Amino acid sequence: MLTKTVILLAAALGASAHYTLPKVGNGADWQHVRKADNWQNNGFVGDVNSQQIRCFQSSNAGAADVYTVAAGSSVTYYANPSIYHPGPMQFYLARVPDGQDVKSWSGEGAVWFKVYHEQPQFGSQLTWPSNGKSSFQVPIPSCIRAGKYLLRAEHIGLHVAQSSGGAQFYISCAQLEVTGGGSTEPSQKVAFPGAYSASDPGILININYPVPTSYKNPGPAVFSC
Repeated sequence: MLTKTVILLAAALGASAHYTLPKVGNGADWQHVRKADNWQNNGFVGDVNSQQIRCFQSSNAGAADVYTVAAGSSVTYYANPSIYHPGPMQFYLARVPDGQDVKSWSGEGAVWFKVYHEQPQFGSQLTWPSNGKSSFQVPIPSCIRAGKYLLRAEHIGLHVAQSSGGAQFYISCAQLEVTGGGSTEPSQKVAFPGAYSASDPGILININYPVPTSYKNPGPAVFSC
């Protein structure tokens, strides 16, 4: 009985160290965000070449609703529970081609551009702005075209990233309708999978010892108007 109790306690502690990214704006969990494969177990993607690295889905099942946001404003993305592991938050957008349904579009191909990433504070350890937070303001560029978009949220846990495949990716994709905007077509678009390599310096990294004095975010530069 004692052994079983210890096993259950360890499992509970392990699950509590992980998290999902299930909500944008004032909606409910998974209302505007596609239900990720970790919605019940708070797991992570460990293989950057997996199809799950896109939206953490084994299929393209859409969410029930689409969240409306104006270009030039921001949308709040929520974690549940708060971000526990050290590592960067990153956000990407991909515009759904005209005439296609955001609820079934796959997001395949070089269609994703980065709108935000964070850098750590350097010192005796790396301190990330996202650590301990459960909500994030995601900027929607003012110059992008109106239309339907997928917004890809990604947190990369780097606590055991010193060996290949050790980085942990917590991901989900929200369905947006962006209003207003301009006519700029972002450059440096990437595909998922394809944007990352397991050996990228921001993915294969020992953040514990010796403590790094710089950090290079994986993926393209952040797009700005």
